[in-house]
Amino acid sequence: MKTFEFTIVPADVSEMTDDLADALFEAGCDDGSPFSRDGVAGVGFSREADSLEEAIRTAMTDVRKAGVRVARVEPADPPVFSRINAELVEAGMGGA
Repeated sequence: MKTFEFTIVPADVSEMTDDLADALFEAGCDDGSPFSRDGVAGVGFSREADSLEEAIRTAMTDVRKAGVRVARVEPADPPVFSRINAELVEAGMGGA
């Protein structure tokens, strides 16, 4: 397996609280680093998986288990990120 790095930006979250960080950790995001910067919260991941897409999708599942909607996923491989972000918008789940 390889390690992939990317950031998930939650919808409607402007500050990462201790409670939210704990909920993310308990939901399986123990390979993520929660942060807040300039009114935007996020989780920077270093996730092991067979592919970047698998890493992103499993991280999104874990973030959702914490009760957090995903607004967008940010860089590494633009085609994968564009496709996943388009799916979020189409499903009415994304958008910041």
